Amino acid sequence: MADKQLLHLVIGGELKSLQGAPEFKDPSKVDLVGAYSGYEPALLAWRAKAQATVDNALMRYFIIHAHRLLDPELDGEGDHKH
Repeated sequence: MADKQLLHLVIGGELKSLQGAPEFKDPSKVDLVGAYSGYEPALLAWRAKAQATVDNALMRYFIIHAHRLLDPELDGEGDHKH
């Protein structure tokens, strides 16, 4: 049986501040990196973007566990929390 698809989104952009909850400086410029069928490929994409923008302290990338938004009762078995 195939593993259940656990959709993850990778997004990023420049933050207003490093303090408090993340808020993008300009939401219209959020980088929608992509959608991935599992955590591991999303992590690879996140890592590549994070390393490419390491010189800008306000630039941040995030992995969004979209499968949890689509199905809140999904237990996320095999998924990593971060």
